[in-house]
Amino acid sequence: MQHPTTTETSPSKMKAQAGYGVAGGGSAGTAVHLSGICYRACAAPAVGNCSSFSPPVTLSLSVPLCPSVPLSLSVQCLLCLVTMDVLVLKEPREGASGPDPYIEALSSHGIKATLIPVLSFEFVSLSTLSEKLFQPEKYGGLIFTSPRAVEALRRCLEGEEDWIQTQKDKWKDKPVYVVGKATAALVQEVGLVPRGEDTGNADKLSTFICEQEDARSRPLLFPCGSIKREVLPTVLKQNGVPLECLMVYQTAKHPHLDNNLNEYFTQQGIPASIAFFSPSGVKFCLKTLQRLSGKGLEKIQFAAIGPTTADALSAEGLPVSCTARKPTAQDLAAAIAEALH
Repeated sequence: MQHPTTTETSPSKMKAQAGYGVAGGGSAGTAVHLSGICYRACAAPAVGNCSSFSPPVTLSLSVPLCPSVPLSLSVQCLLCLVTMDVLVLKEPREGASGPDPYIEALSSHGIKATLIPVLSFEFVSLSTLSEKLFQPEKYGGLIFTSPRAVEALRRCLEGEEDWIQTQKDKWKDKPVYVVGKATAALVQEVGLVPRGEDTGNADKLSTFICEQEDARSRPLLFPCGSIKREVLPTVLKQNGVPLECLMVYQTAKHPHLDNNLNEYFTQQGIPASIAFFSPSGVKFCLKTLQRLSGKGLEKIQFAAIGPTTADALSAEGLPVSCTARKPTAQDLAAAIAEALH
């Protein structure tokens, strides 16, 4: 990361340039923009410094003009706000135009974020899954705990007009249990109705399912990945809820992960925060991050998308600065913004 050079301004030296750029100030009410955050110059702007920079930065700022910036925010926080970088360790959203929702949500808090894919996937057993999707009478419903599992279902149904005409409505009458809004949205895209999206993790979803199902139910079909927690199958088994698991994708380390991390740290330095999205992400990234960060590792704020990922970080001895209240882009961005400020 390149730090700005030391600057020091005073009310008499401040000057606005077309509403952008250099801290300015002439008369009170002049609009000044600092990296996209708008301030109004006043007679006695606050002066502060940020020790995060080397050399330290001293800058005179005035009362925030934009209502999104609290008046109580200190100068040090404002300086950090415009220079913070967050490393987001996740795959980009598939098949969608526009920015990734996590990048967009962090940007709304004035935080620059960079996304680096951690995992690669290979779909397997799709023919078996397709056969089961044509036998809805054998199952009580479906369970999806990841967007990737829904993608497996979508691939099975490509060009299957017969399924749409003869089987889709039969599945629509059955419960489709999901974790998280992203997975729920994909389930809706294939024409099914998700349940349990607000549970947020497999632990709570399993409890929710047990409240709806019993031992007399037909088995729930659970398309899943090669790396999955056993919480949901274990809880359902303990409560007598029939379950049929089918591995439909294999998870591996992304082939370019180490090179991408090296390039990021070389060009941008140590990030203010790193966001993790799965225990697998922690496993595949940790050694490289430790090597690249060195002693700077202790200054990084580690964020987790949910309690399972937070537990994985803690198990590796890394302090978790924040965990998203729910596994959504908005909740994670809000948690990171609060931790950094």
